Amino acid sequence: MPKAPHRPPQLRGRIFRGSVAVSRGLLTRNDLRSAAWRPLFRDVYADARLRVTHRARCAAVGRWLIPPGSAIAGRAAAALYGCPTPSRAEPVDVLAPKDSRIGPTAGLQVHHGEIDLGDVVERAGVRVTGPARTCWDLARWLDLVEAVVLIDALLARRLTDVSTLREYALARAGQRGWRSLLRAVDLTDAGAESPQESRTRVRLVLAGLPRPQTQWVVADQGRFVARLDLAWPAFKVAVEYEGLWHDDPEQFHRDRRRLNRLLGGEWIVLHVTGKRLREDFDGFLAEVRAALRARSRSPWTP
Repeated sequence: MPKAPHRPPQLRGRIFRGSVAVSRGLLTRNDLRSAAWRPLFRDVYADARLRVTHRARCAAVGRWLIPPGSAIAGRAAAALYGCPTPSRAEPVDVLAPKDSRIGPTAGLQVHHGEIDLGDVVERAGVRVTGPARTCWDLARWLDLVEAVVLIDALLARRLTDVSTLREYALARAGQRGWRSLLRAVDLTDAGAESPQESRTRVRLVLAGLPRPQTQWVVADQGRFVARLDLAWPAFKVAVEYEGLWHDDPEQFHRDRRRLNRLLGGEWIVLHVTGKRLREDFDGFLAEVRAALRARSRSPWTP
């Protein structure tokens, strides 16, 4: 029968520095290779039975792996504010002072730059870039669509607002990324309720379509009929993103009933899935254009 891994009580349920545990005689280097411990970063380990949250990973990075004055940033910061959490395979974004030194570290994406007073706050014990700085970095580091997805989520949580972000960008005119933030802000919408709704909206607008309304409520003689993900009310054309919630059969049928009522009310409702967005966006775009064209009362050609 194989010997059970050595698990000292001082380390159970903990995240710790491997070198410290070895120097204190709690573990050997060979013990650290056992199934009892999970490596998170260089010389950082967790009890394998512990559910390691994103916040815990970021706290470990801030405590042991980055220089003073640094902060969790970018996608990792957005996740600490409640936005979608990056997968464990993705590195943790870190903003470090311009003159600091930090070597390449597996699991980290280190960005160096000027950090203004007020750019960093403490959240749940972790130093993190403030909402406005986070949005600026997202606009600089990500492609436009993905930056807007996360900025939408920050706006929806009322952690910042469009006027604040515009002022933040204009105050940094001439610095790298200020125009990127302005462009992203122009495409944002706090009404988006999921990353895929944001991606769908932004890609349609970048393709030249008029900007749709988000979460548009359709009523009939004052009675609620439906709330639509994306809508062009003047054309009575809408787009619904089919997400994972349709795993609930009852919800699926309720959604279909309300959309049938819309069809009876002369709305055109187009459906899109994540697979369609990835593999046939051009085909979907052509369908939306055709629907808008069919409902247009002018010679406008989307």
